[in-house]
Amino acid sequence: MRLGILCGGTGWHVQDLLRAATGDGHRAEAIDFRRVIAEVPRSHPPFDAIIVRTMPAGSLEQIIFRMDCLHASKIPVFNPPRALETCVDKFLTTSRLDEAGLPVPRTICTQTAADAMLAFADLGGDIVVKPIFGSEGRGMVRLTDAEVAWRTFHAIEQTGGVLYLQEFIHHPGWDLRVFVLGDRVLASMKRHGHGDWRTNVAQGGTTEPCKLAPAQQKLALDAARATGAVIAGVDLLCDEAGRWVVIEVNAVPGWKALAATCGIDVAAEIIRFIAEVTR
Repeated sequence: MRLGILCGGTGWHVQDLLRAATGDGHRAEAIDFRRVIAEVPRSHPPFDAIIVRTMPAGSLEQIIFRMDCLHASKIPVFNPPRALETCVDKFLTTSRLDEAGLPVPRTICTQTAADAMLAFADLGGDIVVKPIFGSEGRGMVRLTDAEVAWRTFHAIEQTGGVLYLQEFIHHPGWDLRVFVLGDRVLASMKRHGHGDWRTNVAQGGTTEPCKLAPAQQKLALDAARATGAVIAGVDLLCDEAGRWVVIEVNAVPGWKALAATCGIDVAAEIIRFIAEVTR
């Protein structure tokens, strides 16, 4: 198999995929998204499959062009561009999950600070504000004070940001990260917050392997399916009533902590999966 890895640099995950691909006898190449060139009529692609690892920053025009290239691809793209578009956008992800009948936190999205203050009260005065485009827990803020909320909302409004507000889910201090590959759960781990309500490893959280109950497995698989992602990191959180909710679906999931925690060569599993489905 000839594999192209679209990225913005040769970081750890790109290197891990290159290692796994060449170790399995495949040809793999890292391609900087910023160097992508498109031709019409389209020439025969030099690869059998593409993995999208990262999308480097760029102008709106550049980002749209890169996504256009993925949509126009004659070869399989992992994840499919529709899944990437859905999962990079937290509001669209939450909407898709809700449409599929899956449990999600109450969410209100506004464009003005005044409307956000009304949403703050409607959501019980204990909320999490998240950037619509973001990962690893960066930029998330929990707000319980109306004055602080007002200042935060105005700051976001001044930068032209969208105000994405979710009710705070009171949880036991840990959540589940589930790695979905195709129609199965490859691995899962429990992430404990490090003196913080956020459990992300990038924010200091610690991990341990865990075995999912059948209901949790089904919820994770259904969440990935609802977004169209065949390679997904699904985050599940349990509220005080024991109800599991889907917090996020990541279509470009990291696995460095997961691989170490669960003792699984995630990159090799991804390569084998892609080789199988593109055969």
